[in-house]
Amino acid sequence: MNLKTLVIIAATLSLTEAFTPSIHSRASQSSSTRLHIFGDALKNAFGNDDSLGKAQNAGLTNGPNENDKVTLNGKKVKAVVGQKVSVVAAQNRVKISYNCQKGDCGTCMIAMNGRKVKACQMNIPNGKCDIKTL
Repeated sequence: MNLKTLVIIAATLSLTEAFTPSIHSRASQSSSTRLHIFGDALKNAFGNDDSLGKAQNAGLTNGPNENDKVTLNGKKVKAVVGQKVSVVAAQNRVKISYNCQKGDCGTCMIAMNGRKVKACQMNIPNGKCDIKTL
């Protein structure tokens, strides 16, 4: 045999012997689900800090300014003051046709509090809001 063949055989035997006992020795040990990669250095790293106080609303400071006086085709719906009429209609599955979304074409005309307006340009006002599709 040549030297190259002997080196390959020796490497193969040493690799198989090196991995086989470690697999068996691990199987005989009791398993632990706890990882000790950094020891206990990160034990409380992701815990809550009590000195920060109670968590506040991550969004608006006082929460959304909801308008409970909004009706859409006679049905009372939930809406937030300043929310686009097109969004409120879509959330309540009311179909309004749009083409330009800029207010130029007029395909999204609706009646809002008795006046004809373009849904893509209007926001929910504070107070009574009666919306009817045309």
